[in-house]
This record gives sequence, structure tokens and C-alpha cells, in this order.
Amino acid sequence: MTYVQGFLVPVRNEDKEKYTEMAKLGSRIFRKNGATSVVECWGADVPDGKVTSFPMAVKLEEGETVVFSWIVWPDAETAKTGMDASMKDFETELGPDMANMPFDGMRMMWGGFETIVED
Repeated sequence: MTYVQGFLVPVRNEDKEKYTEMAKLGSRIFRKNGATSVVECWGADVPDGKVTSFPMAVKLEEGETVVFSWIVWPDAETAKTGMDASMKDFETELGPDMANMPFDGMRMMWGGFETIVED
């Protein structure tokens, strides 16, 4: 069964284009290192919740949008080795720009998931 890494991240609206370009680079890098697909989604209808919600999860601030994304890998081992290799590729490609990502990494959430239904 496939393995999926999911991500939520707050992005300033003014950085949508910069984030999109970084996401395209990321997609190329992740696929080079074994991912079977990469999906990045800009929040369009992401309501605030009373108990929990996507905006609450990332402590969304005024002028930001939640981005929901995932990477599909053949299995957990490929995800681990592929992500390790991808981070090195990001460092090589971006160099000092790694410190200026177009999102707040401190409020990003992520996790790895084993697929139980894939239709």
C-alpha cells in the first residue's frame, strides 16, 4: 500500500506566486526522489471552526491562507529515503534562500499516513 505525507501550512496571500513556484520545484524534487505524486492546494473554502479547524491548526493570521498538500510514496521506506534526499536537493537548489521560505514553518503541521483505502 502507498504511504502519504500530508501537510498544512499558512501562507501570506501576497506570497501565493512565490509559494507556487517553490511548490513546483518541490514537486520536481520529490518525484525525482521516488514520490509518485505531489498535490498542493490553495485554500478556497476553509471555514473557521468552534473547536478545531484548518485555520486554527496553523494559527492562521490576517492576510494568510491555509495550504493543504500531500506527497504520495510507494511505501514508508521510500518516503523516508526520498524525503531525506529531497531535503538535500532543496539545500543545493535554494542555497541561502532556504532561510527565506514563503511560509511560516513554525506553524506548519505534517504527518505520515499508511493508506487503508485507495479507490
